[in-house]
Amino acid sequence: MRALTVRWSLTEAPDGVEEELATYVATTSHAKFTGMSALRFKTWRMRPGEWFEGLYVFTTSEARAEFEQSFTAGAAEAPGSRIIGSAPILIEASEVVAIAEGWDGFETAARY
Repeated sequence: MRALTVRWSLTEAPDGVEEELATYVATTSHAKFTGMSALRFKTWRMRPGEWFEGLYVFTTSEARAEFEQSFTAGAAEAPGSRIIGSAPILIEASEVVAIAEGWDGFETAARY
């Protein structure tokens, strides 16, 4: 499977940005990506005060490349960039080697 990581630095972001990002994911971004064609899943991750990222896993290399090209073209104006106040510091394609689902399975939610 084909993955794409988009990461922003939070080291110089305004106070309260973590809550603003979590609220944006819960109220807008989660719904945007739920059911998206050619997307297997998206995970939003954060280390408060350090970084915020989206990890996308696509069905094909073509789907990933198309999304990467479109995202990269507008990365500086992306919602995450507007909330954080800066463009992503990393946009990186990679390959998923394997995924294991634990006994309790996956739990999808707009916010944990």
